[in-house]
Order: sequence, then structure tokens, then C-alpha cells
Amino acid sequence: MKVLVFGSLNLDHVYQVDHFVQPGETMTSLALNLFCGGKGLNQSIAFAKSGMETYHAGAVGREDSDLLIEALKEAGVHTEWIQKKAGPSGHAIIQTTPDGENCILLYGGANQSLMEEDVDSVLSHFSEGDVLVLQNEINQLPCIMEKAKAIGMTMVLNPSPADENLSRLPVSSADYLILNEVEGAVISKASVSDEDGIFRELMKRFPDTRIVLTLGEKGSVYGYKDKICRQPACPAKVVDTTAAGDTFTGFFMGSLLRGSSVEEALWTASAAASIAVSRHGASSSIPTWDEVENFAGK
Repeated sequence: MKVLVFGSLNLDHVYQVDHFVQPGETMTSLALNLFCGGKGLNQSIAFAKSGMETYHAGAVGREDSDLLIEALKEAGVHTEWIQKKAGPSGHAIIQTTPDGENCILLYGGANQSLMEEDVDSVLSHFSEGDVLVLQNEINQLPCIMEKAKAIGMTMVLNPSPADENLSRLPVSSADYLILNEVEGAVISKASVSDEDGIFRELMKRFPDTRIVLTLGEKGSVYGYKDKICRQPACPAKVVDTTAAGDTFTGFFMGSLLRGSSVEEALWTASAAASIAVSRHGASSSIPTWDEVENFAGK
């Protein structure tokens, strides 16, 4: 069994600020750092660090992609199906505050340049039972999902960011839907403050999909058919939440694929995310499997 993360690769420009910049305001940042990111890249690294044989597919710019590809290789991710395109790679402008909150402005770049023939070329190397992991930061998602379903791949969808493209996705074809309360509210049409309502509506709308709803400091909840499991958040000193959700996704699924129960996988994912938010950066904050296993003395 192989894991294919078909997703974004971004160069993250991270500015440390006292507060998020307001309309009409000019302010000086406290620091600037350059990190490798993109939800796809982060999740690939998280899967690889959870112990899974992981392949990344996506697109980068020919002139500015060396740092991104090297970061994946260093984590043990296979990179042979990453396309190099004309123009720049995707990038993000990220503000982080002293309490660890962040706001992110994305530029798609090469992430939005995939062609149907690129999809066919990548998926020809995978077969029934392999795992496909998707987010909402690349183009061709409906095409990828349709073709992967026909192959018989197990599909994991993290529908982030929650934008107008979500309405065009065949969400019900996903085997796992891993999302936060903001994304859940967009899909369920429930109020973002009504977490129970979001969860109930997702369970109702997608009865054949395993739902994992992450709730930040309130933890997470899993639902499928008659099984519901809740996991409190593990304690953490928060400095940067940028890759928390991606780390959770990689370690939750990685733990399941290694044979853990849902309850064990939720704990593992919570512990991994807790470690990640205590560190600066996106992919650089993701812990190893050994670090997660040793978290809180486990």
C-alpha cells in the first residue's frame, strides 16, 4: 500500500507581528522567516514522519522549486511525480501573533497549472487499495477524485481552504473527510459556533464517509455510522498553529494505516499537532513518530 498526497507546494513568507494588520494600516513586522509549506507538502511530510511510504504529486515553478523538493526528499517523500512548470511556485504570506494565531494569504502559482494529462500520468502508478490524500489548494480536483474513485483508491479529503471551489467537489466520494469547524460550517451550512450541529449535519449528509472534525483547543471528534469518538486536545504552549491541521491529518491517517484503533489514532494525531504548534514554521514544525510516541511519557 502506498500513500499519494496530490497537493500544493508553497514557499511560506512568515511575518511575526504584534497583531494582524488592519485595513489602511502600515506596520513593521518583528521578524521574517522563509519556510517550505503548502497543505500538500505539509501533509506529505506528516505522512512520511508517521512511517508511511509517501509519494507527492503536484506542480512547482522551474526556477524556484529546489527548496521545496529538497524538503520533501529530506523527510523521505518520493518526489518523482512533481511537475515543473513555467512561472513561479505557489507561495503564502503568513502573519503570526505572539499567542500563536495566524492569517494566511495564498498565491496559487504552479499549484493551479495542472492538466488532465498530468493527473493521468500520476495515477497510472497507483492501484486499488492505495491511499489518495487531497486538499483544496490545487486545480483539477474533480478530475482527480473521479479518476481515483474509478481505480478504487481510498480517498482522504481535507477541504481547505473553504472557498467557492468546494461546491464543485464530489465530497461524498471521499472515504475520510478531515476538516475544522470553519470548513465544516461551509459544507454543512450550520453556524460555525454550533459545533454539534456541524458534526450532526456532516454525519447526515455523508453517511458513507468517515468524518473527523477538529475543534482546536476543544479537541476533535470522529463519526462513522454508529461509532462516535471524542479526543480532548493535548496540552501545548502555542507559538504557531500554521501546520497543526496538516500534522493532525498525517498522523491520524498514518496511525490508522499502521493498524491503530480510531481512539489510538485520535490521540496520536492530537499529540502530534500539540508538538507542532509549540514550534515555529510549517513543515519544519512536524514531529517524528518517535517524538509523538514519547509525548507525555507514552
